[in-house]
This record gives sequence, C-alpha cells and structure tokens, in this order.
Amino acid sequence: MIKAIVFDFDGVILDSERLMYLVMQKMYRKYNLDLPLSIWSQAIGTQHGFNSIDYLEEHAHVTIDNEAFYKERDALFNQLVDEEEVLPGVKSVLEQAKRLGLKIGLATSSKGEWPRKHLSRLGISDYFQSIKSWDDVLKVKPDPALYIKSLESLGVQPKEAIAIEDSFNGSLAAKRAGMYCIVVPNAVTKQMPFGHVDGCFKSLQDMSLEKIVRYFSPELRTKA
Repeated sequence: MIKAIVFDFDGVILDSERLMYLVMQKMYRKYNLDLPLSIWSQAIGTQHGFNSIDYLEEHAHVTIDNEAFYKERDALFNQLVDEEEVLPGVKSVLEQAKRLGLKIGLATSSKGEWPRKHLSRLGISDYFQSIKSWDDVLKVKPDPALYIKSLESLGVQPKEAIAIEDSFNGSLAAKRAGMYCIVVPNAVTKQMPFGHVDGCFKSLQDMSLEKIVRYFSPELRTKA
C-alpha cells in the first residue's frame, strides 16, 4: 500500500530548469555559440552530466574565466528564479497527500540550502517530513542513493512510495531505488525518453492523488 510520496524539486516544484537553460543560452550567445537542448539536457536532474565551460571552450575556441562565468550566470539566474512561484498543481497535490495521511519527502540533486530556501519562500516547507539533497549522498541522480535515503528517512519500503519527477536522470534514480515513478515533463525535459516510468502527466494541476494511490495499491483496488 502506498504510504509516501517523494518530490523532486527543480522542474517539479519550481520551474528552475527552464530558467537555467534560458540563462545558459544567453551566456553562450555572448560567444556566438548556440547551446542545443539535446546537449544541455545531459545536465538536467544530476550534477555531472555536462560541463558547460568545457563545451563552450571547445566549440567557441575561447578560454573562460570559470569564476567570472559562474558569478555572472548565477546572478542572472537568481534574479529570475527569485520571482518564480510554485508550479501549478503542486500545492494541491501536497494538500491531497496530507489529507490522505501520506508521508511527504523531497529528493533533489541540488545542494541542501537551495531547496530549503525556496520551499520557505514559497510557503510550503512545512509539508515535508524529509529533505534529502546533494549533501546527503556520495552520488546524486541517476544513482538511487537520494531516493534510498528518502525511503529510510520516511520509514517506508520502495513499493510503498511514489516519486514525482520531471527528468530522465531523476526518474531512472527512482526506478533503480525500486519505487513507483510518475513524471511531469516540462519545456526542457519533454523530449526525454520515459518508457521506464509508471505514468506520465502534462501537469500536476487537477491530478487526483487518491486515484493514483489506489492504482498503485492493489489491496485498495480489490476493495473498490
């Protein structure tokens, strides 16, 4: 029976992945270079899938001051992301989970202060009983460690939990941990392959968590 739900953060709760891609495109245009989404997508949901400076130096034939590059990138990104609101449907699903008595966790490849800052800013931090981040594991997604840590923290078994993801790397991590996984792709992840997941939705808006929980809980279906 489903006892917990575990959210990814970037791209599921906050539309940060789209914003970072827009910022990176702007940074690359300064060097008259395009950044194809197919290349950038390697970085989504993980920490080590793509080195933006190595790619830029190789293809634009320039030498980049790493510190200056990241300082400018982060300033542009933070200016945009600090104005973002929670993605549609997130608060509804959190309320539904609370009403159903589900434990709620967060598993993100980002550093811990990042999600905590924005969960607080968005007014939803109190919903989460467990937050596991880059700081808590040796390897981030697509390695399953973050989800395994989340399950341990919430005190549930893999088949008692549903992960909500938006990326290939994140969903692969959840499945490797033995969990059910549903994905809600966004503008920068919709082209990714998701044949390995248990469900795919256009949005969390108007989602019935009770129906999803029942679907993944055979003992509830037999009672219906």
